Amino acid sequence: MLLALTLAIGIVIIITNGGALGMVKMSSGHFIYDDGRIACDDDALVIRWYYLWGAKRIPYSAIKTVTELPLAGFNAVRRWRIWGSGDFIHWWNLDTSRPKKSLALVLDVGRHIRPTITPDDPGLVQQILSERAPAK
Repeated sequence: MLLALTLAIGIVIIITNGGALGMVKMSSGHFIYDDGRIACDDDALVIRWYYLWGAKRIPYSAIKTVTELPLAGFNAVRRWRIWGSGDFIHWWNLDTSRPKKSLALVLDVGRHIRPTITPDDPGLVQQILSERAPAK
């Protein structure tokens, strides 16, 4: 069970049966997309459980490109990367349902490590990112 509490100061606390997942600063008070692990608000992409201690917030303006990474064929082994990195290039947030997914999105934010996410609806997230990230 997931529960999101929005505080008056614009911070969201995500709570599960086991405790708090993390706090995320929000700008507008609502999410355009939210599947429990990946969320998009008006200004940024939020990757929950990116760090052991919580979420990573990436402003849309920091995203240079978004690349699809099929989790089939040679890349099928990446489905089992539940959290962390196996190649020191892609960093995967905690997603225990990743083995059931077929597509990941790789975010180029101008650094060596590229956040790699597996949203429940990758097409919608990619559409949101392409609409909100500045054209480079």
